[in-house]
Amino acid sequence: MEFSIKGKDFYKNGEPIKLISGAVHYFRNMKDTWRDIFKKMRAMGLNCVETYCAWNMHEKKPSEFDFSGNLDIREFIKTADEEGLMVIVRPGPYICAEWEFGGLPWWLQEMDGMEIRCSNPVYMERFEIYLGKMFDQIRDLLSTNGGPVIMLQCENEYGYYGDDKEYLKSLYNIYRKHGIDVPLFTSDGTSEENLLDGTIDGCLPTLNFGSRVEENFRAHDKLFPNSPKMCMEMWNGWFDAWGDSFHHTTSAENYASVVDDMLKRGSLNMYMFIGGTNFGFTSGANHYEKFTPDVTSYDYDAMLTECGDITEKYLKVREVIKKYVKEELPEIPKNREKRAYGKFTLDKKGGFFKNLENLSSPIFSNVPRCMESYGQGYGYIAYKTTLNRDYINAGISFADLGDRAHIYVNDTLQGIVYVNDNELKSTINARKGDTLTILVENMGRANFGPKMMRKKGIPGRLLLGNNIIHFNWDVYPLPMDNLDKVEYNGEFNEPSCFLKGNFQVDKVADTFLYLDNFKKGFVTVNGFNLGRYWEIGPQKSLYVPASILKEGENEIVIFEADGLKGEAMVEFKDYPTLQ
Repeated sequence: MEFSIKGKDFYKNGEPIKLISGAVHYFRNMKDTWRDIFKKMRAMGLNCVETYCAWNMHEKKPSEFDFSGNLDIREFIKTADEEGLMVIVRPGPYICAEWEFGGLPWWLQEMDGMEIRCSNPVYMERFEIYLGKMFDQIRDLLSTNGGPVIMLQCENEYGYYGDDKEYLKSLYNIYRKHGIDVPLFTSDGTSEENLLDGTIDGCLPTLNFGSRVEENFRAHDKLFPNSPKMCMEMWNGWFDAWGDSFHHTTSAENYASVVDDMLKRGSLNMYMFIGGTNFGFTSGANHYEKFTPDVTSYDYDAMLTECGDITEKYLKVREVIKKYVKEELPEIPKNREKRAYGKFTLDKKGGFFKNLENLSSPIFSNVPRCMESYGQGYGYIAYKTTLNRDYINAGISFADLGDRAHIYVNDTLQGIVYVNDNELKSTINARKGDTLTILVENMGRANFGPKMMRKKGIPGRLLLGNNIIHFNWDVYPLPMDNLDKVEYNGEFNEPSCFLKGNFQVDKVADTFLYLDNFKKGFVTVNGFNLGRYWEIGPQKSLYVPASILKEGENEIVIFEADGLKGEAMVEFKDYPTLQ
């Protein structure tokens, strides 16, 4: 296939073409669902799929790369091609995407002299190594080599972040040096300032917005009058943060009208076609005046639901697209099966403190330090010390906290401190020789804005009693990535605990897990981390994809941090609740 840009138009095999694309993140959707998603794209009239690439998933440790399973971008692209779709790839290094640390690996934070998203030599050395490995996966799939990949993005919304033009030039040159010879682009906000700071010669300038097409193209028309008009992220919904009062949705009719307006003018990429799920500890956060961590579901009120079901918005937009395509659209595939497996009791219980030594080995530290300094990126971390004297109604305060701390004296919970509290302090009562333990949860790094480099755990001073610094701690990294050594003896008093049970599956299908008697924690099913839950909502169920289940007996393990509200019972239903 030949793809090119000439003047104000895109061309495929010498003929002008309007790109009608949708965003699908391979790392947020199970591999066995990709083909079904692509068939639904074609049935809607789309001719292209766009995806981000998550550097932090592909290089979890420096120079150790993973392109297997749900991270098999090569297979994702080849499957899209088989289903008749062109492909746009946005490899980063930064992607935002409401994804943990905007797709950057957490370990960058611990490198000497590191500064992200600029001409910092340490940063540039690391991301070129990653990009080289990514390009090895896709180079022979470029349209210049007969494949479906028609364009790649150099940087993402850089005009919102910085103004280092030499950095953008270097990125462009790195792409070309590594044999990426298809058109390159940037995507930015719609203001003149965004475009002046975020664009670079040689890269197609595209925009991100969700409404008011003519208004949002005014600066672009002024600065780039002879460029194709493309909205690279035409937002059709929004993301949810824990504590939001409702699940964000948008009008199907309004969005269909915006799609119509954009197609009259040029090309578009719908963000999202399907949002998918922030499995495990992968959800990001925004952090301005307050820290707002994103929920596990990335439903986004997109064309397809989190589990891939057709929506009213899909049908409304499909009717609009029919006006712009010549061929008759394929029949819409059926939704995948959902099943309700009923209620199950988790009959095995194990206390957190009984299992601390099973899960981690202590690292001595004079004072508590950030999670990253102990070589840990995600999950929880526990700081444990023995008190030298009595503390009666004594204050305990944090200079900074990332992000939520349970304060225990011996096995008794004495307070919870959250980064959004007006004051990062609590009160303890303890005697000489008692054990003070602070269990801290990392709830997701900021994916956007100036606070992206904020550390997790206890990154600042901890003061105890009469404003003293308490020294000598044992620190237990708890990434919670392997719970096989947890012991379930049922004898404990503390709220934080592990619960385990088995449930039966007669026929494998997608399902949704409800935890009405639980408060806050995370869930694994057959060893797969479904993600976080929190009673404050708006998300009230967790999506359980069929591919992690098996016929017969299945295992569920829950880490509950705040303590049960009732019986340790869960329920699998055949529908989600996002409220």
